[in-house]
Amino acid sequence: MPQIFKALSTITVWILFIFGCLALLGGFGRIIGATLGLITGPSVRLIGPYFGIGIISLVLSVVAMKIRHSLE
Repeated sequence: MPQIFKALSTITVWILFIFGCLALLGGFGRIIGATLGLITGPSVRLIGPYFGIGIISLVLSVVAMKIRHSLE
């Protein structure tokens, strides 16, 4: 395979990994904010999607890394 596919898959893996970590940190931030009483109402209901998107993004980054290793 051409090297460009490996480079693109590496970039994709890093983007998914960083996005997943940031989404999980956002979820934890909302939990801490809700615990301290800093956020209330509809913002508290967004905790689940943050964790869901973060976990899905991290799983997809692992899958993309496996695909990248199969390109070698």
